[in-house]
Amino acid sequence: MIVSGTKELSAPRDTVWSVINDPSEMAKLMPGVESFEVHDEKHWTAKVKVPLGLGGLKMTMNFERLEEREPEFASMRAKGTGVGALMDMKTSFTLSEAGAGTSMEWEADVKIAGPVGAMGQRVLQPIVNQQVQQVLGALEARVSEAASSTGGAEQGIHPVSPEAYEAEPEGPTHSTTED
Repeated sequence: MIVSGTKELSAPRDTVWSVINDPSEMAKLMPGVESFEVHDEKHWTAKVKVPLGLGGLKMTMNFERLEEREPEFASMRAKGTGVGALMDMKTSFTLSEAGAGTSMEWEADVKIAGPVGAMGQRVLQPIVNQQVQQVLGALEARVSEAASSTGGAEQGIHPVSPEAYEAEPEGPTHSTTED
């Protein structure tokens, strides 16, 4: 099943790119992530619990970055295994500037095999759509938060880096140098 769409985001393209191209940031956006491990810059694994009706399907998802053209295009593949299901998903997104914000065109080709896949597209489509909407909603909130955190940007410090949030020293500080 192929799902696709366009999402308008109120953050600059570089901010959106930094969030959706960072595996640990993406893990925070995905619903049901129970654990997450980065192997290298192109491979990472997540243990997720996908909601299916009364229960959830636990899957191990192996992600691989396939192609990347910063800051406009990336694609990846996710292969998932769980009791009763095998999933193969290929996703891509294209970012373009839209005024002060970003327009993101996205597409996901999701294939599910096994007894869960046998439920059919009519049953699975609403679940996939719900998961996509949760990810897009979390992405919108995260990039808005990152865009509003501009502290340190003037010095070339990424707004979500720890350097942007160093605490100011309390009280007067005295510095003496002895040679």
